[in-house]
Amino acid sequence: MIKQFASSISIEDIVCLVGIMILTSWLLRTSLGRKSLTDSAPRRNNMPIYLPFVALFIWLGAVSMLETGFSMLVKYRDAFFDNFVLCIASLATIAVIIFLARVSFARRLRGFGLNAKTIHRDLLAAPVNLLSVWPILLVTIILTTHIGRLIWGQEYEIPQHEELKIISTHPQLPIRILIIITAVLVAPVLEEMLFRGLFQTMIRSYLENWKLEIGNWKLIAADPVWVSIAISSMIFTTVHTNLAHWPALFVLSLCLGYAYEKSGSLFRPIFIHSLFNAITVAAAFH
Repeated sequence: MIKQFASSISIEDIVCLVGIMILTSWLLRTSLGRKSLTDSAPRRNNMPIYLPFVALFIWLGAVSMLETGFSMLVKYRDAFFDNFVLCIASLATIAVIIFLARVSFARRLRGFGLNAKTIHRDLLAAPVNLLSVWPILLVTIILTTHIGRLIWGQEYEIPQHEELKIISTHPQLPIRILIIITAVLVAPVLEEMLFRGLFQTMIRSYLENWKLEIGNWKLIAADPVWVSIAISSMIFTTVHTNLAHWPALFVLSLCLGYAYEKSGSLFRPIFIHSLFNAITVAAAFH
């Protein structure tokens, strides 16, 4: 019986069990999460409310302009072309965000959360943070699939991400390498700098100012940090066009926002995001 039980346990089961244990420990230590961010230090900045949207529009505009410009040079568009444009536009936007952070944050890039001295701690903590939220992600995916089957029939499955479809259908090595670079390295850096570094910080700063002015408003007075995490997570989620992915992306984004506030380091959510994307890309090869 022991052998049969052991043979029935998969690696996924072990990972999920470890994640549940870590999550349970966190809930017990933080009074079900209520005290989890009481020591979260604010990030002093003079960022206007519109600045994160400037970076967002630069990113989307750069993609559009590069697609138009390159389309005039070549007579075709393919998977490699689209991902190349996305990668270049993302790198250009990262450079813009770094400049905006340097001029908007009190301690420049350190105040933004980019301190090289914390990289080793963030690198070690990222797998643990992702592991703790993994069971919730699985439950969210299962519920999303179940609801989808109730609405659209028993054959419904959550659509695969477009980039993962390209990996599974295009055996060409250059395309696969470019997608891996974009998904695992470039996209996590850009999205965490934009949605956590700029949007979440801006929202938290304004909520904390409003808290001082209208402290009787319970929603703001309760915890502006968690409210800023939730709002920035909504923005992050809606930028992704596949509606079926929204529930899981929102849960993941809450984890990323929490990791940023708890550690004070932008490297922490970048590493978590990168690891998550690496796992999903690796799964597409099987």
